[in-house]
Amino acid sequence: MIEDLRAEMIIQFHDRKIADSNWLADGRMECDSSVWHWIEENHRYNNLLWNEEDKARRTDVDAAEIAQSKRLIDRYNQKRNDAVEVIDEAVLAQLDAHARRADARLNSETVGAMIDRLSILSLKVYHMRQQTLRRDVQREHVQACEAKLRRLMEQRQDLGACLDRLLAEAGEGRAYFKVYRQFKMYNDPALNPYLYARQDTVNERRA
Repeated sequence: MIEDLRAEMIIQFHDRKIADSNWLADGRMECDSSVWHWIEENHRYNNLLWNEEDKARRTDVDAAEIAQSKRLIDRYNQKRNDAVEVIDEAVLAQLDAHARRADARLNSETVGAMIDRLSILSLKVYHMRQQTLRRDVQREHVQACEAKLRRLMEQRQDLGACLDRLLAEAGEGRAYFKVYRQFKMYNDPALNPYLYARQDTVNERRA
């Protein structure tokens, strides 16, 4: 497979990083390889995004703190999507050496997007498992979370199998995918009407 990428390796990597309580705090980057560096970068921002999404739901803090969380969510989400695109670019660069068959199928979901989904599923698995370990809730809560955890594990296993299949078929020239830009319009001052309208008003006042 491409640069020895396998779903099992990626899943284990995601789980290991989540289990490392110092990973986000000290900013260490383990991976130098082009693809793995951006897999780690994507996973980092998914973790930061998850934490900030939780904080944004608080009701016992000032509105300014929630607004700050919302801005960080926008920033982390953009970084997460940027990393997905670079993963795709790095994998496609390696695939250039493989001849694509005339009847190769186009896969609508990219390798980077699937790895991103595996990252998010690893977070769901971790946090749902934490719910099953709680001792301050009713047994019904734990049982419901155990059932959800089993479903999440199944989803992750199925997605991993689909990723492995795409990588294998792409390496054989039987499948391919493209880099699809996210074009987050709300983050672009030139495309978000609430941002460029305000800038136009400022420019009119200065004129």
